[in-house]
Amino acid sequence: MDRPLADLLRPESLDDLVGQHHLLDKDSVFRKTLSKKHVPNMIFYGPPGVGKTTVANIIAKDANMTLHKLNGTSASTDDIKKVIQDAHSVFSTNGILLYLDEIQYLNKKQQQSLLEFVENGEITLIASTTENPYFYIYPALLSRCVVFEFKSINADDIALGLKRAAKKIGVTLEKESIEKLSLSCNGDMRKALNNLEFLAQSLKKNEKAITKEMVDSLVIKANMSYDRGEDHHYDNLSAFMKSLRGSDPDAAIFYLAKLLEGGDIIAASRRLLCSVNEDVGLAYPQLIPIVKACVDSALQLGMPEAYLPLSNAAILIATAPKSNSSCMAYYKASEDIKAGKGTSVPRQLQNTHYDGNDAKVKGQNYKYPHDYPNHWVKQQYLPDDVKNQKYFEYGPNKIEQSAKEYWDKIKK
Repeated sequence: MDRPLADLLRPESLDDLVGQHHLLDKDSVFRKTLSKKHVPNMIFYGPPGVGKTTVANIIAKDANMTLHKLNGTSASTDDIKKVIQDAHSVFSTNGILLYLDEIQYLNKKQQQSLLEFVENGEITLIASTTENPYFYIYPALLSRCVVFEFKSINADDIALGLKRAAKKIGVTLEKESIEKLSLSCNGDMRKALNNLEFLAQSLKKNEKAITKEMVDSLVIKANMSYDRGEDHHYDNLSAFMKSLRGSDPDAAIFYLAKLLEGGDIIAASRRLLCSVNEDVGLAYPQLIPIVKACVDSALQLGMPEAYLPLSNAAILIATAPKSNSSCMAYYKASEDIKAGKGTSVPRQLQNTHYDGNDAKVKGQNYKYPHDYPNHWVKQQYLPDDVKNQKYFEYGPNKIEQSAKEYWDKIKK
C-alpha cells in the first residue's frame, strides 16, 4: 500500500519543519534543551497536522532512544506494560521514549500506570493531545511533564511546505494555486499535503501544472477547523464574547460568521444574549429586548437567513455603550452570601405577621414606600450584618448617571 504524501515527505530534522517558530527557532528554550541530548517528559498540545508526531520522531532519533508509539484511541494497559518491560531489556541502553498520541483517550488508571516509570526515568514520555491537557490529563502525570503548545501553521509557512512537496513529486503550482491551498487548510500542513496529493494524482500523464481552477474544484469551501466538542469551539466562543465586550464590530461579525458557518446558531445566540446583559447592561437597557427579538427571529428563520438578525444584534452590542455595574453588584453580593452573611431577613421585610412572646419589638413596622413622597422612605432592607454594604455603584454612562442624579435628589 502506497504511503500518503504527508508521511512520505515527513521532515527528518527540526530544521526542515515549517511553522512552530516559537519552539523550533535555534534560540528558543525548547531547541536549546534538546541540543543537549537531554529529553524531558513533555506534552505536546495543539490542533492536528501541525507537527507534533514529527517532532517526537526527530527527538527520538537525535537522542538515539528506542521509540515506542501508542495511540490513546486503541492502546490498552497491556500495551503500556509491554513498553515498560522493554525498558529493562539490553536493547534499550539509551533509554525508552514512549510517544503516546491522543493521550486524552486513556482512562485515569491507564495514565496512572505510567507514573512510577516516568518518575524514576525508566521511560521518557512525550504525549500529544488536541485537547486542553489541563482538563484531560491526570494531574499527577501532568505535573511530571512540561507542556508545549503547538500552534496552527500560518499560510506563508504552509505555502513553503507545499512548494517543497511539489518540487519533490515533480509538479508545478501556480501562485494562486498555492495561495488557495494554503488558506483552505486552516493551519493543517497534513491537510494541505493531502489536497496536493489528490490534485497531483488527477493530472494526466504528461501534465505537470496544478492550476487555480483545479484547486477551486477541490476546495469549494475552506475546510474550517471547527468542532463543537473541542477546544477550538470554546476559543471561538470566547473570542466572540470578548470582541463584543471590547466594542470591536469587525471582530464580532467575523467570529459570528465563524460560529454560524460552523453550524452553531445556538451557541452564537446564547453568547449574544449573555453579552447584552453582562456587557451593555444598564448603559443601554433597551437593547436587551431588541437582542432577544433578534435571537428569536434567527431561531425561527434558521440558517442561512439567521445571520441577518444575528448580525444586527452583534453590531448593536459591539457599538453600544458598556456597563457591567449590575453584574459586579451581583458578584459582590454573592461573595457575602458564600461567606455565610445575611442569613436573617430584617423583621420589617419578613412574611410573618405574628410576633412570638420572646420578640423584643412587637409588630412588623414595614413602611410602604408608595405612602410617602416620591414613593420612597428610608428603612433598612439589608440584613443586620451587611446593612452598611454597598454592592451597586452607578456606571459613568448617561443612563445610569441620570438615575443616580434622580435618586441623589430624592434620598438627599
